[in-house]
Amino acid sequence: MRVEGAAEFARCVGALRPWLGSLVFAGGWAHRLHRGHALAQPPEYQPIRTLNADVAFSPEEPLAGSLDTALSAAGFEEKLFGEQSPPVTKYALGEEHGGFYVEFLVPLHGSGGNRKGKPDDTFSMAGITAQKLRSLDLLLVDPWMATVPAQPGHLEEATDIRVPNAVSFIVQKLLIHAARQPRKRAQDVLYIHDTLELFGPSLEVLREIWEQQVRPALSRKTAGKAVILGGEVFAEVTDTIREAARIPQDRALNPEDIRAACSQGLEVVLDPRGS
Repeated sequence: MRVEGAAEFARCVGALRPWLGSLVFAGGWAHRLHRGHALAQPPEYQPIRTLNADVAFSPEEPLAGSLDTALSAAGFEEKLFGEQSPPVTKYALGEEHGGFYVEFLVPLHGSGGNRKGKPDDTFSMAGITAQKLRSLDLLLVDPWMATVPAQPGHLEEATDIRVPNAVSFIVQKLLIHAARQPRKRAQDVLYIHDTLELFGPSLEVLREIWEQQVRPALSRKTAGKAVILGGEVFAEVTDTIREAARIPQDRALNPEDIRAACSQGLEVVLDPRGS
């Protein structure tokens, strides 16, 4: 199956090769690469379309050198966004490449403000400025390895990168659900649905990952919140679920089917009885 943006993503991976051991590729590309996991049962339909590569890292792990220089050498152009100081940097290939861009993310802790009471939502290291996001730590917990196929001219050989494990991927979306814009909430619902479907035969294995790796990395309060949200978000068909059903262009989805599948799948993976 041809995946839109594969060449652009491969160019990004090639540019960041020296730092791959410290980076986790999150977002839509993690979901796409989950299809290659040994536990996955890839479906016939196309993965959700994405224009960007979200690259997460821990600010406690130093990155030597300059990611900015490496991306620029690979043809990416730096763009500045937002009113933060310093502003968020994104790296774009331009409309001739479908508007593909790379952005960097780090976890946000505490109140989100500095000692002077001003917003503290960016972090600079190795020539780039990353946006700080809540619950991002979860995507760095016990990441999986995924293989990016070679792309002549962009990535000369198949390369392994780190992506969030499927449970962290799902739980992080539950935890940020209320803070997301409506369009993003609907997309996240579809990501949760499609991930549960992708790993449908292995939900018991995902529950082991939740119990042994992911839940212990969370505070008791946050883990309990995730379990509660798993029930609340899919307790009934909402406008968000209806909007999620309208996103795919190559398949017909029923909102009630989405709700039921997510509710049942999350009950297995998060197992409220064991929380």
